[in-house]
Amino acid sequence: MSFSGGKDSLCLAQLVMDLIQMGEIAPMQLIVQFIDEEAIFPCIEEKVREWRKKFMLVGAKFEWFCLEVKHYNCFNELSNDETFICWDRYKKDVWVRKPPSFAIRSHQMLRPRVDAYQDFLPRISADGITITGIRTAESVQRLQNVATALRAGKSMTNKHQVFPIYDWKDNDVWLYLSRQKVDIPEIYLFLWQSGTRKGQLRVSQFFSVDTAKSLVKMNEYYPDLMERIVRREPNAYLAALYWDSEMFGRNTVARKQNEKGGAEKDYKAALLLLFSDMDRNFRTKHKRYVAEKYRNFFMGVSAIADNKDCKAIYEGLLSGDPKLRSFRALYQRIYGKYAAEAMKQEGMTNG
Repeated sequence: MSFSGGKDSLCLAQLVMDLIQMGEIAPMQLIVQFIDEEAIFPCIEEKVREWRKKFMLVGAKFEWFCLEVKHYNCFNELSNDETFICWDRYKKDVWVRKPPSFAIRSHQMLRPRVDAYQDFLPRISADGITITGIRTAESVQRLQNVATALRAGKSMTNKHQVFPIYDWKDNDVWLYLSRQKVDIPEIYLFLWQSGTRKGQLRVSQFFSVDTAKSLVKMNEYYPDLMERIVRREPNAYLAALYWDSEMFGRNTVARKQNEKGGAEKDYKAALLLLFSDMDRNFRTKHKRYVAEKYRNFFMGVSAIADNKDCKAIYEGLLSGDPKLRSFRALYQRIYGKYAAEAMKQEGMTNG
């Protein structure tokens, strides 16, 4: 069972713990796996430690990994470095925190500094059933992936993966945690108090785009947070200076206020300029791969895309989209809008 200490993971953990206590799951057959990504909030580490004790007390095994796995970093995009190495052996003096004494620091099936945890975990779990707390409500891409994996009414994928809460909405998660009296990490309360919307209450490794946007706000609650983060990742200071800007593809009230009064930018022209010199504007192999995806998509929709669509394409490309999540969402949105408009026109013609 994958465990992260986040809200979805806590729901899954509580469900599994209830089944253990009911005698439906044999704890001796359960291995709980936590990938410690180094740059995590203190309350997340504290919550994982609590659940580690709970699972071990009922007889389950708990594997706490502190490994050199590759992680995408939205700040490193700015320095042409597409990855963050968790627990980097060459940066021990600036680690965000120290690993627990009981952590697993190496594994024979890991390719250090090459594997992401999404590569490593399936490899070591291939001989069993994997339980994961992913939810389709988190993203369009996840919905498509789960629908494909569980086609024809199957309850388990071909890779023996089970997603018990895949169809839960945000309200389901918070209601379950409340009714079951599951204690949550305080970071969720801090995010809510700082104005984060319910649908955006996501917590992950500091340098993921989901969490990066909240770092500046969270410095109020964790006074030394930004100091430790900037020491580990110098580009992180840009979040404080330029988060509400085109650099990060943000569409906030603050950005609109900052750009108020300026002439509207021609984003189609800006895209053409970017694509005119791929080698110079996209200096790494993976950046060029992403840019080529965007360029082909832009060429396909340029006849139907308005300036707002071109802006979304431009900012998705400029702010970095290493996993092509924004790309897939844009693809569906723009072609979906075109299909809806075509059907509307057809209906008017037939009428």
